[in-house]
Amino acid sequence: MIGTSGNQLGIMSLGDALNMARVEGVDLVEIAPNATPPVCRLVDFGKYRYELSKRDKESKKHQHANKVKEVQLSPKIDAHDLGVKVGHAIDFLCEDMKVKVSLKFRGREMAHTEVGFDVIKRFLTEITPYGNPDSPAKLIGRGINVMISPLPRNKRAKHPQQEQQAGAPAPQPQPQPQGKSQAVKVERGSRDEPSSSSGGGAFVNNPFEQINVD
Repeated sequence: MIGTSGNQLGIMSLGDALNMARVEGVDLVEIAPNATPPVCRLVDFGKYRYELSKRDKESKKHQHANKVKEVQLSPKIDAHDLGVKVGHAIDFLCEDMKVKVSLKFRGREMAHTEVGFDVIKRFLTEITPYGNPDSPAKLIGRGINVMISPLPRNKRAKHPQQEQQAGAPAPQPQPQPQGKSQAVKVERGSRDEPSSSSGGGAFVNNPFEQINVD
């Protein structure tokens, strides 16, 4: 048994543990059911659940921080594609992931490495509110590489999608059209009835008229 302050209370029966929980006004929570004997703790269950959820968030945060996502660029990338790559990097940084930016040169592009460094510079300028490079961009082999780490959440800009949702006006409810009862005139078609000229009781379209009786 573990007390509210974390001290060991020793082994006791279930009844004694429940009585102690009632006296202190807390809950009796089993935290290690597979142990021999099982381990229980006197704690406020709501506070205990909050502490567990907080630990889970911290562990997930560290897991995201250890993940690295890669964004590949090229010296001839146009403005639209560069914006798309920047958007992907912002998504990763807002999820507390590191971003590795790599730019590869092909063929004669190695003669103008300054073009590649200019692309990297524009990219880093766009993601400045969300992350900082761990070190300056370096030319390694036939490419330029730089690692970007996310800024702390209290210093990092909000995700662009969150800002758009916050600034978007609330949708106004549209008035429902009031249904008007319209009188619909239904004309009943007259049934085909035998005409008076054909004589009472005569069949209309009599099938026996076409039969010749010798």
